[in-house]
Amino acid sequence: MNVEEIFAQNVFTLGKMRERLPRTVYKEVIRVKEEGGELSKESADVVAKAMKDWAVERGATHYTHWFQPLTGITAEKHDSFVSHPDEEGKMIMEFSGKELIKGEPDASSFPSGGLRTTFEARGYTAWDITSPAFLKESATGVILCIPTAFCSYTGEALDKKTPLLRSMEVISEQALRIIRLFGNTEATKVYPSVGAEQEYFLIDRDLYLQRKDLIFAGRTLFGAPAPKGQEMEDHYFGVIRERIGAYMKDLNEELWKLGVTAKTQHNEVAPAQHELAPIYESANVAGDHNQLVMETMKRVAHRHGLTCLLHEKPFAGVNGSGKHDNWSLCTDNGVNLLDPGITPNENIQFLLVLACIMRAVDIHADLLRQSASDVGNDHRLGADEAPPAIISIFLGDQLEDVVSQLVTTGVATESKEGGKLMTGVSTLPDLDKDATDRNRTSPFAFTGNKFEFRMVGSADSITAANTTLNAIVAESFSEAADRLEGAEDFDIAVHDLIKEYMTKHQRVIFNGNGYSQEWVEEAEKRGLPNIRSMVESVATLTTEKSIRMFERFHIFTKAELESHAEILYETYAKSINIEALTMIYMANRQIIPAVVAYTRKLADAVIAVRTAGAGTKVHESLLQETTELLEEMQHALEILEKDEAKAADYTDNKEKAFYYKDVIRKDMEALRAPADRLEQIVDKKMWPFPTYADMLFEV
Repeated sequence: MNVEEIFAQNVFTLGKMRERLPRTVYKEVIRVKEEGGELSKESADVVAKAMKDWAVERGATHYTHWFQPLTGITAEKHDSFVSHPDEEGKMIMEFSGKELIKGEPDASSFPSGGLRTTFEARGYTAWDITSPAFLKESATGVILCIPTAFCSYTGEALDKKTPLLRSMEVISEQALRIIRLFGNTEATKVYPSVGAEQEYFLIDRDLYLQRKDLIFAGRTLFGAPAPKGQEMEDHYFGVIRERIGAYMKDLNEELWKLGVTAKTQHNEVAPAQHELAPIYESANVAGDHNQLVMETMKRVAHRHGLTCLLHEKPFAGVNGSGKHDNWSLCTDNGVNLLDPGITPNENIQFLLVLACIMRAVDIHADLLRQSASDVGNDHRLGADEAPPAIISIFLGDQLEDVVSQLVTTGVATESKEGGKLMTGVSTLPDLDKDATDRNRTSPFAFTGNKFEFRMVGSADSITAANTTLNAIVAESFSEAADRLEGAEDFDIAVHDLIKEYMTKHQRVIFNGNGYSQEWVEEAEKRGLPNIRSMVESVATLTTEKSIRMFERFHIFTKAELESHAEILYETYAKSINIEALTMIYMANRQIIPAVVAYTRKLADAVIAVRTAGAGTKVHESLLQETTELLEEMQHALEILEKDEAKAADYTDNKEKAFYYKDVIRKDMEALRAPADRLEQIVDKKMWPFPTYADMLFEV
């Protein structure tokens, strides 16, 4: 396999456009891509024909407007290139500029939070010229996929992409104001650069198909710990097994064809857990590519007799899976605004950018927390290398010292240096050491020239997190630029502003152990929010503060934010409802019958042993324990069934969501506890589905 030859072979890249388009049309495409605007009808028709010809040459028969509705996954409706036959009966393959630019999916059939009802069905998809079209190869054939935005007939965003694109334009505009203050007149755009590390589990597909909870809920609702978990720390970066290696090889090849820069692969901490990391690219393309990564992971796994689990916590007691969102800001002339340089204390532009980010994260910690909230993440956040629910910034020793100097004296006269790492071995080189360590317990950590937002869940889209990051930082840039652009003495004004921001917002900096109870108590003293669940985070979307910011920059309207809140409440309630019904199904139809059969076997054994004249103490004790646990499980099941029936009485989505969080989830935990204990007692041959030991270690 020659990576250089296959890379992006299924992508309609700018290079392919240059080869196939007239020079004037190609220039128009570049202008619209870089500066905005619309293609002329004539140029759109030319681009559409070139795109269709390229796709057909590679075997495509259909095209689709590929979009990202508020389900969190992607959507597509396939239309063939087939047109009316000519007079001789020969089929003509056509694709017009109009078909390229606009589609009309049914807007009422996707989540809209009340923005669209059944009788208000019309919606539109619009070609996103900034993200390249690509070919998807599957059992349905070769499909030309055109990345698009999705909005309602009345113009509201009904997808993840539209707000992200809006936020990218806003942060570019405001960041340009900042760098102009420092004399950068060459840059014409600032774009958020993102690299999303993707964690995932792989288990044998035959075992997966025997677990109704994995099929319906994506996570195990029952399951006792395996005798061995991750305590030996032998899986992390361990030798990749042959079966997994074959999967990773095919996965890389598929992703490279799609232009996804899959860079790093390794075993993660938990058994059966792995990670893939790409190279950084613009936030919009990174969002599209991460969706493709997740889709491709699942498809390739099926090919290898495996199932890819993307749920944030598919197995209790071992690490969950996240999606570390590495975010930075870069100009189109090659400047990374988050690069501190060798002496960050002297890099005034960097210090201003850092101060603005501190302000943004402190003021909008609640929104940032919400942007990484989903149902599965509630099980993950707070332990096993996942960050806590409290938003804080890790800067490391070097930058924390610089901030401390600026806050204390108003001047930072020095920066700590990393020095040398002395290995003590004559044949090994002495290594240059970074000036700061890393902190795996921090939700928002500075890691050299970027921030790593570690809270995003493995199954979630990265677009919400990046939309929020772009928006809150743009707001701080805007305020800073407003004050500095009119300053009589810029040098004094910028130093004063940096000190002011860092002093006022230093409470958000924390370099210690984010898992400790001491930090929870300290964060409360500092006044930092501790939003423990997805349901509690939803209200942050519709506060006066949030609405004012998002509307000011035209990223979300109030109606859009309210609709998103409704969708999130509804999604939470539906998700927990599915989990509860699945537990009821598994308990009634699988676990309890198996345990009853086992107790019958034990009872028969007691009688047989007693008849033989031997002691039955062990048998009777085991029978007693099993029976008591079965009774406890039956009691918990009855409570869950009763409370689940009451959920239908709730018509308000918010009230129903909180009911599922406060009542149903506790019922589910009460049902799981005796069931998991029974799993450790009942004859393995009689247990009705695969255990953790089976799934985590048989791949």
